[in-house]
Amino acid sequence: IIEKNLSTIYWDTKSVQEELAEKRTHKYHLNNQPNMNQQLPIRIVSKVVRGYGRGSKDLGIPTANVSRDNLTCSIGSFDELPTGIYWGYARIIADGSSDDSGENKNGQENNNKISGREVYTTAVSIGYNPTYNNKEKTVEPHLIAESTHPQRHASSTGETMLGDFYDAKIVLSVVGYLRPELPFEGLEKLTLAIKKDIEDACSLAKEDNATNKEEREWVLLHQQ
Repeated sequence: IIEKNLSTIYWDTKSVQEELAEKRTHKYHLNNQPNMNQQLPIRIVSKVVRGYGRGSKDLGIPTANVSRDNLTCSIGSFDELPTGIYWGYARIIADGSSDDSGENKNGQENNNKISGREVYTTAVSIGYNPTYNNKEKTVEPHLIAESTHPQRHASSTGETMLGDFYDAKIVLSVVGYLRPELPFEGLEKLTLAIKKDIEDACSLAKEDNATNKEEREWVLLHQQ
């Protein structure tokens, strides 16, 4: 199903059959990580650090870059995290998190609407961003606000723009797998694929099942 949905996005110069064949044998494909399904969901606690700035600048889809140096993870180390595009839930806990009035602890208006108690659906990239050919692995969740949130369609490509929360703690549950990370012919196709990831993440996160309930609750209540 995923391959069929994405076949119109990847590599315009190839036929559908060639696209699917290449994706099945691509070096970034899930087949290189046979134990990944047994590892999900993956629970991560870390802090947000500065990344490359490409999400906001190039794509209009900002991400929270997860620190590898401050990370605790349910499957071991940062380097053991399986690459790919995933969906899940996340919460940001900052020193200036707001209370129910919408003001932060200093009594100032919180324009970013980060309450410290809000659980966001996320589309999560884990890996090397092959379109950019990164040398180091990154974990980059895009936090997706609810459709009624004032920042839900605030970015240049109509996605969530919550502002900066560097050094804040992030509690992240990587619940499910969406697709392999793959190189794209240009940023336009990459943006289209990520927007499809966001759509799929929102749909899957709304499903009423035991895993979703358990992971949302863990993200909401985690206090480490």
